[in-house]
Amino acid sequence: MSAQRMVYAVVSLTIAAGIWLTGCNEVHWLLYIPAVLLGFAAITGICPGFLFWKACGLK
Repeated sequence: MSAQRMVYAVVSLTIAAGIWLTGCNEVHWLLYIPAVLLGFAAITGICPGFLFWKACGLK
């Protein structure tokens, strides 16, 4: 696992732990999106956020 994937995994797990500690019924559904996308990036190595901003013209 690369360092970049490990960063994605740690951030995703931190958000997921915050959701769990707060209560899954208490947090807004929008908070699940970054947790899922960063988890996907950690598993596959493809970061949807990076691809989005790159498509918008940022380097």
